[in-house]
Amino acid sequence: MFKDLVALTKPKIIRLNLFAAFGGFWVASQWHIDIWLLIWMLIGSALTMASACVFNNYLDRDFDTKMARTQDRALPQGRLTPPFVLAYAFLLGLAGLAVLFLLVNPLTGWLGLLGMFVYVVVYTMWLKRSSTWSTSIGGISGAMPPVIGYCAVTATVDEGAWILFALLFLWQPAHFWSLAIRRREEYRAAGFPLLPVVKGVTRTKWQMLPYIFLLLPASILFYKYGYVGIYFLILSLVLGTLWLIHAVAGLRAKDDEKWAKTDFFISINYLMVVFLLMILDTNGV
Repeated sequence: MFKDLVALTKPKIIRLNLFAAFGGFWVASQWHIDIWLLIWMLIGSALTMASACVFNNYLDRDFDTKMARTQDRALPQGRLTPPFVLAYAFLLGLAGLAVLFLLVNPLTGWLGLLGMFVYVVVYTMWLKRSSTWSTSIGGISGAMPPVIGYCAVTATVDEGAWILFALLFLWQPAHFWSLAIRRREEYRAAGFPLLPVVKGVTRTKWQMLPYIFLLLPASILFYKYGYVGIYFLILSLVLGTLWLIHAVAGLRAKDDEKWAKTDFFISINYLMVVFLLMILDTNGV
């Protein structure tokens, strides 16, 4: 049972987003770290993200029975009951929001609540079932972790928070669509109107390009406003350009599955390296 409770929270997603939240906190702190504030921010963020993921599992339980990737989850297999999972989601959410509101600052609490609302209501309950825009709009929730980390320190939404939001918001669609291209038949069978399912692979590849391209000016702005140093600027532009070149080459790729697998790998490593650079090359160094 414990293993299923952990799996419901999608720990891989939480780990990646906590790294982004840590990066936002570090940039705002400029190496002057309030360790307890950092700990409470990470705990509150982890709990709110876990809650949103459990809600997602609860709401998608019928669709999960139709996809090979999700058929073995606790709810489709009947190892946990829907009322229990729903209560679990509410408990995690209340705990996470309480930590953010009371032990970090109210702004992070509101941001956490906004992220949960977009992911659970706007994305999972509405757009995921009805529109190809689900991935783009749902990216609002995925962009919240670094903003929460940043605002835990600043207690205000300024240009730094907006640029961090842009970096994650722009990264997500191209990252997810490379996965969706590989698994489009599973999503088609489950009834999810994702872009590769509705518009096709070629249209999806074209739509990935502006998101990847706009990551370049976002990196430049982060440097221009003085949050990071020249090493971040150079390396983030190199990585972004390499990703963009690979995405453009995908328009002529003969093997979509192979291309999408490589693109997914590039996107994951892009995010990890960029946030690591962000941490190491802040202006506090």
